[in-house]
Amino acid sequence: MAELFSIARPYAQAVFELARASGDYNDWSQSLGAMALVSRDPDMKALIHNPKVSRQEIAQVIVDVCGTQIDEKGKNLLRLLAQNRRLHALPAIAEQYENLRAEAERTVQAELESALPVSDAEQQRIADALTARLGSKVELVCKTNEALLGGAVIRAGDLVIDGSVRARLEKLAVAIGG
Repeated sequence: MAELFSIARPYAQAVFELARASGDYNDWSQSLGAMALVSRDPDMKALIHNPKVSRQEIAQVIVDVCGTQIDEKGKNLLRLLAQNRRLHALPAIAEQYENLRAEAERTVQAELESALPVSDAEQQRIADALTARLGSKVELVCKTNEALLGGAVIRAGDLVIDGSVRARLEKLAVAIGG
C-alpha cells in the first residue's frame, strides 16, 4: 500500500499544480473521482491487469465509461497513466489530490456517525464547533449506525470524539472487570 502511494504522489502533485494554476480544484476532483470509481470496479481491475489488452485500449475504455465527466486534460492523464502502467494507482492519486486540495483550501473532511439521523441544524452546529476547534473549514459527512445504540462518533483527521452509548458501555464493562 505504501508503494502505491509513492507511485501516486507525483501524479497527484502534478494534477494539483495544474488545478492550482487554473484556480479550479473542483473539475479535477470530479474527474479524478470518476476515474478512480471506474478503476475500482472488479471487472475494470481485471482488465487493467490483463496483459492481452493494450494499455491504450484500457485507457480508452475508461474514457468511454467516464464520458463527459472528464475533459481533455483528464483523458491525457489517463493516457499517460496507461503508458506508464499506472492505471491501478488512480484511487490513490484521487485520494492524494483531495488531501492536497483540502490542505490548500484549509478544509477538513469530518465524519459524523450517529445512532439516529441528525437534523440539518444540528449538523451545522457540529460543523461550526469543529471549525472553531480545528481552525479549518469543516465538510461534514453524516452516517447513521444503529449499532452505536445512542450518541455519536466524530472523526476528523486524527481527531476522534466518541460520545456513543456503545463506547460508554464498553468503558463500564472494563471498569467493573468484564
